[in-house]
Amino acid sequence: MNEEKKLIVALDVASNDEMLQMLKKIHRPGCYVKVGMELYLQNGADIVRILKSEGYSVFLDLKLHDIPHTVYRAMKGLARLGADMINVHAAGGAEMMRAAAEGLGEGARSGRPICLAVTQLTSTDQTMLENELLIKRPMDEVITQYASLAYSSGMDGVVCSAWEAQKIKNQTSPEFLAVTPGIRLTDDDAGDQKRVASPAQARALGSDFIVVGRSITAAPDPAQAYERVLNDWGKQTWTTTN
Repeated sequence: MNEEKKLIVALDVASNDEMLQMLKKIHRPGCYVKVGMELYLQNGADIVRILKSEGYSVFLDLKLHDIPHTVYRAMKGLARLGADMINVHAAGGAEMMRAAAEGLGEGARSGRPICLAVTQLTSTDQTMLENELLIKRPMDEVITQYASLAYSSGMDGVVCSAWEAQKIKNQTSPEFLAVTPGIRLTDDDAGDQKRVASPAQARALGSDFIVVGRSITAAPDPAQAYERVLNDWGKQTWTTTN
Protein backbone atom coordinates (compact mmCIF):
# COMPACT_ATOMS: atom_id res chain seq x y z
CA MET A 1 0.00 0.00 0.00
CA ASN A 2 1.43 3.41 -0.96
CA GLU A 3 1.91 6.13 1.65
CA GLU A 4 -1.04 8.18 0.40
CA LYS A 5 -3.36 5.26 1.14
CA LYS A 6 -2.22 5.44 4.77
CA LEU A 7 -3.51 9.01 5.14
CA ILE A 8 -7.22 8.94 6.00
CA VAL A 9 -9.22 12.18 5.69
CA ALA A 10 -11.97 12.52 8.30
CA LEU A 11 -15.14 13.68 6.55
CA ASP A 12 -16.69 15.23 9.65
CA VAL A 13 -19.61 16.88 7.87
CA ALA A 14 -23.35 16.37 8.16
CA SER A 15 -24.68 15.88 4.63
CA ASN A 16 -24.00 14.20 1.33
CA ASP A 17 -23.72 17.60 -0.38
CA GLU A 18 -21.15 18.84 2.16
CA MET A 19 -19.20 15.62 1.70
CA LEU A 20 -19.10 15.96 -2.08
CA GLN A 21 -18.11 19.63 -1.83
CA MET A 22 -15.30 18.77 0.58
CA LEU A 23 -14.00 15.96 -1.65
CA LYS A 24 -14.01 18.38 -4.58
CA LYS A 25 -11.93 20.86 -2.55
CA ILE A 26 -9.45 18.19 -1.46
CA HIS A 27 -9.19 17.07 -5.08
CA ARG A 28 -7.81 13.60 -4.38
CA PRO A 29 -10.01 11.09 -6.22
CA GLY A 30 -9.85 7.66 -4.63
CA CYS A 31 -8.11 8.72 -1.43
CA TYR A 32 -8.83 7.09 1.95
CA VAL A 33 -11.66 8.77 3.87
CA LYS A 34 -13.32 8.32 7.25
CA VAL A 35 -17.09 8.31 7.64
CA GLY A 36 -18.04 8.98 11.23
CA MET A 37 -21.27 8.94 13.20
CA GLU A 38 -22.41 12.42 12.16
CA LEU A 39 -22.32 11.68 8.44
CA TYR A 40 -23.47 8.04 8.66
CA LEU A 41 -26.36 8.51 11.08
CA GLN A 42 -27.81 11.49 9.24
CA ASN A 43 -27.50 10.02 5.75
CA GLY A 44 -27.43 6.25 6.11
CA ALA A 45 -25.53 3.45 4.45
CA ASP A 46 -25.78 5.00 0.98
CA ILE A 47 -22.93 7.33 1.98
CA VAL A 48 -20.55 4.35 2.04
CA ARG A 49 -21.93 2.96 -1.21
CA ILE A 50 -21.50 6.33 -2.97
CA LEU A 51 -17.90 6.66 -1.83
CA LYS A 52 -17.02 3.10 -2.82
CA SER A 53 -18.63 3.52 -6.24
CA GLU A 54 -16.37 6.55 -6.77
CA GLY A 55 -13.26 4.54 -5.91
CA TYR A 56 -12.60 5.83 -2.38
CA SER A 57 -11.34 3.62 0.42
CA VAL A 58 -13.60 3.97 3.46
CA PHE A 59 -12.94 3.77 7.21
CA LEU A 60 -16.40 3.42 8.79
CA ASP A 61 -15.85 4.93 12.23
CA LEU A 62 -18.95 3.97 14.24
CA LYS A 63 -17.17 2.71 17.39
CA LEU A 64 -19.72 0.00 18.14
CA HIS A 65 -20.11 -0.87 21.83
CA ASP A 66 -22.95 -3.18 22.78
CA ILE A 67 -23.64 -6.73 23.86
CA PRO A 68 -21.80 -9.34 21.73
CA HIS A 69 -24.86 -10.64 19.86
CA THR A 70 -25.95 -7.14 18.82
CA VAL A 71 -22.45 -6.23 17.65
CA TYR A 72 -22.18 -9.51 15.73
CA ARG A 73 -25.41 -8.84 13.83
CA ALA A 74 -24.55 -5.17 13.22
CA MET A 75 -21.11 -6.06 11.87
CA LYS A 76 -22.53 -8.77 9.65
CA GLY A 77 -24.76 -6.15 8.04
CA LEU A 78 -22.12 -3.42 7.84
CA ALA A 79 -19.68 -5.79 6.12
CA ARG A 80 -21.97 -5.89 3.09
CA LEU A 81 -21.45 -2.18 2.48
CA GLY A 82 -17.89 -2.78 1.30
CA ALA A 83 -16.11 -0.50 3.80
CA ASP A 84 -12.39 -1.20 4.05
CA MET A 85 -12.03 -0.58 7.79
CA ILE A 86 -14.55 -0.66 10.68
CA ASN A 87 -14.15 -0.28 14.45
CA VAL A 88 -15.57 -1.12 17.85
CA HIS A 89 -14.75 -0.01 21.40
CA ALA A 90 -12.25 -2.28 23.16
CA ALA A 91 -14.06 -1.47 26.41
CA GLY A 92 -16.83 -3.78 25.19
CA GLY A 93 -14.59 -6.70 26.13
CA ALA A 94 -13.10 -9.78 24.51
CA GLU A 95 -16.36 -11.59 23.75
CA MET A 96 -17.78 -8.54 22.00
CA MET A 97 -14.61 -8.07 19.93
CA ARG A 98 -14.59 -11.72 18.89
CA ALA A 99 -18.25 -11.38 17.88
CA ALA A 100 -17.41 -8.28 15.83
CA ALA A 101 -14.68 -10.08 13.90
CA GLU A 102 -16.95 -13.09 13.35
CA GLY A 103 -19.80 -10.93 12.09
CA LEU A 104 -17.54 -9.05 9.68
CA GLY A 105 -16.12 -12.28 8.35
CA GLU A 106 -19.53 -13.81 7.74
CA GLY A 107 -21.02 -10.69 6.19
CA ALA A 108 -18.17 -9.70 3.86
CA ARG A 109 -18.67 -10.51 0.20
CA SER A 110 -14.96 -10.57 -0.62
CA GLY A 111 -12.40 -10.38 2.17
CA ARG A 112 -13.08 -9.22 5.71
CA PRO A 113 -12.65 -5.48 6.30
CA ILE A 114 -9.91 -4.40 8.69
CA CYS A 115 -11.39 -4.60 12.18
CA LEU A 116 -10.08 -2.19 14.80
CA ALA A 117 -10.70 -1.58 18.49
CA VAL A 118 -10.66 1.90 20.02
CA THR A 119 -8.45 1.93 23.13
CA GLN A 120 -9.11 5.39 24.59
CA LEU A 121 -10.35 8.45 22.73
CA THR A 122 -7.64 11.01 22.01
CA SER A 123 -9.82 13.55 23.87
CA THR A 124 -9.27 11.54 27.08
CA ASP A 125 -6.41 12.48 29.40
CA GLN A 126 -5.20 11.08 32.73
CA THR A 127 -7.35 13.48 34.76
CA MET A 128 -10.53 12.45 32.95
CA LEU A 129 -9.54 8.78 33.16
CA GLU A 130 -9.23 8.98 36.95
CA ASN A 131 -11.84 11.54 37.96
CA GLU A 132 -14.67 10.77 35.52
CA LEU A 133 -14.15 7.16 34.45
CA LEU A 134 -12.75 6.14 37.86
CA ILE A 135 -9.88 4.23 36.25
CA LYS A 136 -6.91 4.81 38.52
CA ARG A 137 -4.25 3.12 36.38
CA PRO A 138 -1.84 5.15 34.23
CA MET A 139 -3.14 5.91 30.74
CA ASP A 140 -0.37 3.95 29.01
CA GLU A 141 -1.12 0.87 31.11
CA VAL A 142 -4.85 1.03 30.39
CA ILE A 143 -4.28 1.46 26.67
CA THR A 144 -1.77 -1.36 26.33
CA GLN A 145 -4.07 -3.67 28.30
CA TYR A 146 -6.99 -2.84 25.98
CA ALA A 147 -4.72 -3.34 22.96
CA SER A 148 -3.51 -6.72 24.23
CA LEU A 149 -7.11 -7.78 24.75
CA ALA A 150 -7.97 -6.63 21.23
CA TYR A 151 -5.01 -8.55 19.79
CA SER A 152 -5.95 -11.79 21.56
CA SER A 153 -9.59 -11.31 20.46
CA GLY A 154 -8.77 -11.31 16.76
CA MET A 155 -8.75 -7.59 16.00
CA ASP A 156 -6.43 -6.43 13.22
CA GLY A 157 -5.30 -3.37 15.14
CA VAL A 158 -6.35 -0.50 17.36
CA VAL A 159 -7.25 3.14 17.19
CA CYS A 160 -4.85 4.93 19.53
CA SER A 161 -2.81 8.11 19.74
CA ALA A 162 0.56 8.08 18.00
CA TRP A 163 2.28 8.26 21.39
CA GLU A 164 1.10 4.75 22.29
CA ALA A 165 1.69 3.08 18.92
CA GLN A 166 5.14 1.59 19.49
CA LYS A 167 4.39 0.42 23.01
CA ILE A 168 1.30 -1.37 21.69
CA LYS A 169 3.31 -3.05 18.94
CA ASN A 170 5.92 -4.13 21.47
CA GLN A 171 3.14 -5.65 23.58
CA THR A 172 1.37 -7.36 20.67
CA SER A 173 3.03 -7.68 17.25
CA PRO A 174 4.81 -5.39 14.75
CA GLU A 175 2.02 -6.27 12.28
CA PHE A 176 -0.76 -5.20 14.69
CA LEU A 177 -2.05 -1.98 13.15
CA ALA A 178 -1.95 1.38 14.90
CA VAL A 179 -4.45 3.80 13.35
CA THR A 180 -3.96 7.20 14.91
CA PRO A 181 -6.27 10.21 15.03
CA GLY A 182 -5.35 13.39 16.89
CA ILE A 183 -3.03 14.45 14.05
CA ARG A 184 -2.26 18.14 13.67
CA LEU A 185 0.21 20.12 11.62
CA THR A 186 2.66 21.90 13.91
CA ASP A 187 1.01 25.32 13.46
CA ASP A 188 -2.57 24.05 13.99
CA ASP A 189 -4.71 24.37 17.12
CA ALA A 190 -5.20 21.08 19.00
CA GLY A 191 -8.92 21.76 19.52
CA ASP A 192 -10.58 19.18 21.78
CA GLN A 193 -7.80 16.64 21.28
CA LYS A 194 -5.43 16.01 24.21
CA ARG A 195 -2.83 13.55 22.86
CA VAL A 196 -1.88 15.06 19.51
CA ALA A 197 1.07 14.52 17.18
CA SER A 198 2.23 15.86 13.82
CA PRO A 199 2.21 13.54 10.81
CA ALA A 200 6.01 13.23 10.95
CA GLN A 201 5.90 12.43 14.66
CA ALA A 202 3.22 9.80 14.08
CA ARG A 203 5.34 8.18 11.36
CA ALA A 204 8.38 8.03 13.64
CA LEU A 205 6.32 6.77 16.59
CA GLY A 206 5.04 3.74 14.68
CA SER A 207 1.63 4.73 13.28
CA ASP A 208 0.49 2.64 10.31
CA PHE A 209 -2.34 4.98 9.31
CA ILE A 210 -3.12 8.57 10.36
CA VAL A 211 -6.58 10.10 10.49
CA VAL A 212 -6.60 13.82 9.75
CA GLY A 213 -9.67 16.03 9.98
CA ARG A 214 -9.61 19.75 10.64
CA SER A 215 -5.98 20.27 9.58
CA ILE A 216 -7.21 19.46 6.06
CA THR A 217 -10.96 20.04 5.99
CA ALA A 218 -10.93 23.37 7.88
CA ALA A 219 -7.94 24.76 5.99
CA PRO A 220 -8.43 27.71 3.60
CA ASP A 221 -7.12 25.46 0.82
CA PRO A 222 -7.88 21.79 1.66
CA ALA A 223 -5.97 20.48 -1.38
CA GLN A 224 -2.83 22.33 -0.34
CA ALA A 225 -3.28 21.22 3.28
CA TYR A 226 -3.61 17.60 2.11
CA GLU A 227 -0.28 17.93 0.33
CA ARG A 228 1.35 19.42 3.45
CA VAL A 229 0.10 16.55 5.60
CA LEU A 230 1.17 13.95 3.04
CA ASN A 231 4.63 15.48 2.72
CA ASP A 232 5.06 15.67 6.50
CA TRP A 233 3.84 12.06 6.86
CA GLY A 234 6.48 11.00 4.36
CA LYS A 235 9.36 12.55 6.29
CA GLN A 236 11.95 10.18 7.73
CA THR A 237 14.08 12.67 9.66
CA TRP A 238 12.04 13.27 12.81
CA THR A 239 13.11 11.27 15.88
CA THR A 240 11.53 10.75 19.28
CA THR A 241 14.46 12.55 20.91
CA ASN A 242 13.58 15.86 19.22
